[in-house]
Amino acid sequence: MNNPTIQELIDRYVSVSFRVHKKAESLIKGQIGDELTNDQHYILRYISQSEECTSSELAEAFEVNKSAITAIINRMAERGLIERTRDQNDRRVIYLTLTDAGKTLYQTCQEKIEQLVESIISQFDEVEIKNFINTYEKLASILDNKKKEEMEE
Repeated sequence: MNNPTIQELIDRYVSVSFRVHKKAESLIKGQIGDELTNDQHYILRYISQSEECTSSELAEAFEVNKSAITAIINRMAERGLIERTRDQNDRRVIYLTLTDAGKTLYQTCQEKIEQLVESIISQFDEVEIKNFINTYEKLASILDNKKKEEMEE
């Protein structure tokens, strides 16, 4: 590829990536309303899928400082959405699980988000959406590898 073409593709990628990310976040926020922030929703989702985890796992998964996770977890625990449980063998380890209220709120928000996503992806035919998801997964893998390379340097 020649340089003007590469620059044009870079510009298109940056532009569409920004638009999609911002609009998707806004639409998701519209579905979950004032109940949760998007970050809190992602944390509920992560804990729901893993059933239990630690703050360190969350910090690593979301690529943020542990202090940022701790602040979010504290607010969610105060609201009764997340429960902390100390490991019986190592009292320094604290496991995070969803309370019944956390599970209910997560499920309610998840159903709304699934309806939103379904309304979007139903505008594509099956081949288009599968190709898109495959390409997006490939991009995620490439970015993961790039991040590993950076950390090894």
